[in-house]
Amino acid sequence: MFRHEWIPAFAGMTIQQDLQSAATSMSNIVIRPITDAAGCTAVEKLQYDAWRMTDNLEVVPGHMLLTFHKNGGVLLGAYAKERLVGFVAGFVGWMGYGRFKHASHMMGIHPDFQGRGIGQQLKLAQRQAVQQQGLDLITWTYDPLETGNARLNIHKLGAVCRTYIPNLYGTFEGINAGLPTDRFQVEWQINSAHVENRLAGKDVGETAVPEYLILNPSGENGRPCESSKSATDASHFVQVPDRFQSLKARDLPLALAWRLHTRQLFTDLFAQNYTVTNFILQDGAAFYQLTNRI
Repeated sequence: MFRHEWIPAFAGMTIQQDLQSAATSMSNIVIRPITDAAGCTAVEKLQYDAWRMTDNLEVVPGHMLLTFHKNGGVLLGAYAKERLVGFVAGFVGWMGYGRFKHASHMMGIHPDFQGRGIGQQLKLAQRQAVQQQGLDLITWTYDPLETGNARLNIHKLGAVCRTYIPNLYGTFEGINAGLPTDRFQVEWQINSAHVENRLAGKDVGETAVPEYLILNPSGENGRPCESSKSATDASHFVQVPDRFQSLKARDLPLALAWRLHTRQLFTDLFAQNYTVTNFILQDGAAFYQLTNRI
């Protein structure tokens, strides 16, 4: 399955609280490269649990993962003692004109270990490995309505997004079942001052969302607004559901309405040169911040 990651939200926590909570859990987790067939087979098996799959049609096979590793890719595992509980996998991508990046293909955490900061630990180890290869850009995709992923990718790691891809992978099963597989493609400029500051907790962006800058405030019934405001300021906020998997489980048509609503809004904003630069949880609501000055 071609997805990047599945990590639950940290609702109501500051970035400093996130880091303190993660540090406690990370103390028992060791990150190390996966370099042999046995390790790749373990990653293959972990994909079933991480994404609740019922068949092998969407699994990246172990032999392909081993090929990633042997040809410039980065394949890292998170281990609780000797048990593989998480992984991140990617490969070198060509951008044309002699320019290369690291394409982070997928990251998964076993459900029993989600919410413990392992995803952040894997991404930081991936960053270090890619820096050692002499590359400075990592890209990946994720569902923009998965707020746990948004908080990690945008708020904590400092990735930004200016690319929206509708229904990128077609039909999936498991946690992706029932909706178009729309994705953000994010850019992580791993040597930039923005990323360095965000990782150090020095520049965490806005901490409050001014109501007048929200382009699509949701109604009391939890539905997306029928008519979004026009973007006129240097910075705006887009509201998204705070717990998308729960929303899908109780009201799939409403989840689809949010998918289509935010698809149009993000597509229009990116066309106007806005960039996603932050993600904020405030009073039980979730917001992306976009700016046209980055």
